[in-house]
Amino acid sequence: MPHTEREELRPEKIEQLLLLPGGHAPLWNHMDSIGPVGLQQGEGTPGCPQDSLLCPSDSSELVQDCLQQFKVTEPQLQQIQTSLLGSMEQALGGQTSPAPAVRMLPTYVGSIPHGTEEGDFVVLELGATGASLRVLWVTLTGTEGHSMEPQSQEFVIPQEVMLGPGQQLFDFAACCLSKFLDTLPVGNQGLQLGFSFSFPCHQTGLDRSTLISWTKGFRCSGVEGQDVVQLLRDAIQRQGAYNIDVVAVVNDTVGTMMGCEPGLGPCEVGLVVDTGTNACYMEEARHVAVLDEDRGRVCVSIEWGSFGGDEALGPVLTTFDRTLDLESLNPGAQSPSDGAARMHTILQDLGLSVGALDAKIVQHVCMAVCTRAAQLCAAALAAVLFRLQHSREQQMLQIAVATGGQVFEQHPRFLSVLQETVMLLVPECDVSFIPSVDGGGRGVAMVTAVAARLAAHRRLLEETLADFRLNREQLAVIQAQMRKAMDKGLRGEASSLRMLPTYVRATPNGSERGDFLALDLGGTNFRVLLVRVATGGVQITSQVYSIPEYVAQGSGQQLFDHIVDCIVDFQQKQGLSGQSLPLGFTFSFPCRQLGLDQGILLNWTKGFSASDCEGQDVVCLLREAIRRRQAVELNVVAIVNDTVGTMMSCGYEDPHCEVGLIVGEEGPALFTSMPDVNSLSPVDSSGTGTNACYMEELRNVVGVAGDSGHMCINMEWGAFGDDGSLGVLSTCFDASVDQASINPSKQRFEKMISGMYLGEIVRHILLHLTSLGVLFRGQQTQRLQTRDIFKTKFLSDIESDSLALRQVRAILEDLGLPLTSDDALMVLEVCQAVSQRAAKLCGAGVAAMVEKIRENRGLEELTVSVGVDGTLYKLHPHRRTDLAKVQPWSLLLPAVLPRWPMSEESLGICWTRAWNSLVSSQPSHPRLPG
Repeated sequence: MPHTEREELRPEKIEQLLLLPGGHAPLWNHMDSIGPVGLQQGEGTPGCPQDSLLCPSDSSELVQDCLQQFKVTEPQLQQIQTSLLGSMEQALGGQTSPAPAVRMLPTYVGSIPHGTEEGDFVVLELGATGASLRVLWVTLTGTEGHSMEPQSQEFVIPQEVMLGPGQQLFDFAACCLSKFLDTLPVGNQGLQLGFSFSFPCHQTGLDRSTLISWTKGFRCSGVEGQDVVQLLRDAIQRQGAYNIDVVAVVNDTVGTMMGCEPGLGPCEVGLVVDTGTNACYMEEARHVAVLDEDRGRVCVSIEWGSFGGDEALGPVLTTFDRTLDLESLNPGAQSPSDGAARMHTILQDLGLSVGALDAKIVQHVCMAVCTRAAQLCAAALAAVLFRLQHSREQQMLQIAVATGGQVFEQHPRFLSVLQETVMLLVPECDVSFIPSVDGGGRGVAMVTAVAARLAAHRRLLEETLADFRLNREQLAVIQAQMRKAMDKGLRGEASSLRMLPTYVRATPNGSERGDFLALDLGGTNFRVLLVRVATGGVQITSQVYSIPEYVAQGSGQQLFDHIVDCIVDFQQKQGLSGQSLPLGFTFSFPCRQLGLDQGILLNWTKGFSASDCEGQDVVCLLREAIRRRQAVELNVVAIVNDTVGTMMSCGYEDPHCEVGLIVGEEGPALFTSMPDVNSLSPVDSSGTGTNACYMEELRNVVGVAGDSGHMCINMEWGAFGDDGSLGVLSTCFDASVDQASINPSKQRFEKMISGMYLGEIVRHILLHLTSLGVLFRGQQTQRLQTRDIFKTKFLSDIESDSLALRQVRAILEDLGLPLTSDDALMVLEVCQAVSQRAAKLCGAGVAAMVEKIRENRGLEELTVSVGVDGTLYKLHPHRRTDLAKVQPWSLLLPAVLPRWPMSEESLGICWTRAWNSLVSSQPSHPRLPG
């Protein structure tokens, strides 16, 4: 239609077409009662009026032109959705130039209700219903399906108060609050209040909110730029009648979202369409730049009423919209999607009698306005849903949207068009719309209740984890106790540390060459390796074999026959049948060595209990199994444990490596205690225990001849504390894990450090927190009762910084644990506390070793390298860069500079077994470090 024709249809022209008798209620309140007579769905978007109307020819074109202006096409809605989504991302990222069209204000509401909240709460609503305030008394029972009707009273705010000084407004609110409470048997009890303040604010905390600007007809002086919570607290104090604590401030949109009835699924979006319009939703905290948080979620108030000031809505604005905007309090600032309210303002006071045809015209105009309003609102909501679906990487997002405001309450057609349009724009989202309870008042109480619940749960969590947070003094005690046990063990006295000589007197010097076999036995999986050491480097071929439980716990003969069968299988696959290669045997169980190829098994650990092995020479047991196999040539030349192997492998690259450390299947926080990390030593083992070795002065080793030189000492430090010295640090959770193990009261240090036990410690803590109601809504699940449900891999994954909260939740949900985002954060904190304690205990132990080396040599300062093995290094999310953030070293070892070398092949533990074989079979004398 030509532009000149559209220009003729100004608001005053409508008087010729739409006639209402004087005194009738506004059209906005009668749109649905008029009914959809003669109205059909258009083809473009849901709910559009049909283009053709039964009107006299002299007015039909004007009516058609009027309705055509309110018709919105699907591409236009998609463009609005895209534009709003871009503005949201711009505001979340903190971009200020150009200024985003929406504010995206964090509300500091970080959790939604889970149905256990209970207690009595007071709610004060200001701005939610225009020129009035409301006070509510809300009782939450903490039981799903059992709710009590809130008591409330509404107070009309005089015009002079709305436009007067700010103190006058807040004194009025405090007075109304006191009048309401006077009617209740409150007494002197302390009251918790939630403050619903429905104006654009900048929040810096749950109970701190600065008013940005007034809207909705309010213009009180001295309030903009001030903390409205403090203004209310001051007014309540001036009133002086009741002991009231303002716990939280929220806007009506957040109250709407939080007020969903429990049991309807997680409601994470709130939508209000009333005298104004806004939406909020639960955003990942890491996406909100102003928070500087990387975990959890936070409710963000979009403040989308001002969207369109950047002309994003230009294609859908009509002459009526522009006229209304110019006559508003803030021209150009608020372009709300509530088009029906604008049309109501234009038509409400025409004051003429209405004929039948006039009524139909009015009906169609009202429907057009209502339809467009719902469609624009749907486009904006679609932007929010699209963002949630993609940020959470869900193919189908299932979510509930809480709705509030008089538009939803009085005009069901608005909701139906909204639903249809949302389905059109975001078909990948399964959205249910839930009306708010008590106009959002219950939701404000729920915010207050959730804050109280989280505070109580935080206290219980801190109390539970307090014993896991070791301080400097406790670590110094552990270091001193271990040093004392080391000295006693070296002297041959009774000690929880065996301090076993390994008969390894030197480390490699890099000149070793040859082909070797290596056997690595230290857990339920073991490996056979072919290691070729040449001038160009080291080439390793390996294969992993499993040891069934019935073999590990059967007879010793059955165990060693199984091992030889696997070695033979490996030789055949590698074309080595008939060749006699030197074999190094890594046997990662407590042994007393009598020589380089003699090792007496002291006791089984790690779930092994094969009979007729303890007290026997395991090299002899292996050689006997080789003889039973016949026609197999294997030359077992050396036995070492995995700890010695780790030290030797790193010694090939680093002459300062004099310490070996094993921490099997540990979580990622373990070596955040270690400073000066140049590199780490990941290897391909699956050990489950922990142990350490170091190069001791031979003169200090009782029972081995010689006064000069060095001897590698296998500490077998997993048993440290078996004499009760760790009792002061042991928790009830450690005791539970110990009692359920196959060796109660033994390997106490190992059970506080190694990955075989950390997951069980975490599980027992989670059981305890669940019994307190802190986790999983207090509901014990059979899955959580299952032993060993938490593998160390899960601890490592959960603690990884690269995982978003949704991925942490997915890991736990895969374990069959139904949980909320709050639960996921608390589980993460439990995992971190257990892993960090293990890290510090391990660090204190290594501190004792390297300090002894320094003192042995009479050095003022020692530079030493620690070779480390364990699946920690394959799983660690930080690897080299972030491993030195927590540093007991600077406190415990001011004179020691530890380093943590990494084998380039990342399989050092494998080929060091071959080196040990080589060292024992050739006359060369490898150099000693340092």
